[in-house]
Amino acid sequence: MTSVQRWWGYITTKIGLELEASADPKVQLEQAIAAAREQHQRLTDQAAEVIANERGLEARLDRDIDELRRTNASLVQALRLAAAAREADDVSVAERHELAAEQLASRTISLEEEIEELTSAVQVATQASTRAREAVRQNGMTLQRSLIERERLLGRLDQARMQEQMNAAMRQLAVAQTADAPSVEDVRSKIGRRLASAQAVAEMRDDTIDGALLAIEEAHTRALARERVQAVRAELDRTAEPAASSHASASGRTGAASDAHDPGSKANA
Repeated sequence: MTSVQRWWGYITTKIGLELEASADPKVQLEQAIAAAREQHQRLTDQAAEVIANERGLEARLDRDIDELRRTNASLVQALRLAAAAREADDVSVAERHELAAEQLASRTISLEEEIEELTSAVQVATQASTRAREAVRQNGMTLQRSLIERERLLGRLDQARMQEQMNAAMRQLAVAQTADAPSVEDVRSKIGRRLASAQAVAEMRDDTIDGALLAIEEAHTRALARERVQAVRAELDRTAEPAASSHASASGRTGAASDAHDPGSKANA
């Protein structure tokens, strides 16, 4: 094989593969069914020819059998007529009937040979027609299964196309979501990063000197507040003591005056 032939074979193979890849499965399926139907029609036509040949041989055999029966009857009749003519001493008539009987006998021999041949031919034709009928029946069943399979495959093809369309729509939706707006997972990651960053800053602030100074200042402020509270409380206590003494003196003077106005009270006491 030359290089040109190899290259040509490569090109034709490549083109065939590309055509096969781009071919519509539905069209290919219809082509397969059409080819199966054509094959079944050819097989049916051939079987019809075989059956017609069988029927023709059978008809010829039937005709030869009928003719043989009639010829035998004519032969018997010619021999009877020849015998009767000889009894009547009519030699010429007897010879004529005997000649006719010989011709009839020759015809019966030919018919018997032909009937034997036709019987063999009919047997062969019958076997051929039987095989042809069986072939047509089996091929018809195959065609029927092919038609059922075609419907099933067409259903699966429609499902495949619907799934492909759904997959394409989902891919377009995913691309649109990625291009127009962030996904929920992106937002979750972003919030997580911000929270981790804020917590890290807070931890670093607590661990620095400024954090310690703030804690000291807060403790000093609370101590000053407690001292102020104690001072105010002491001042209130000092203010309350003179008021209590004055109240006690006033109560004493009021009791003495009451005794002076009621001398009997002491006596009763």
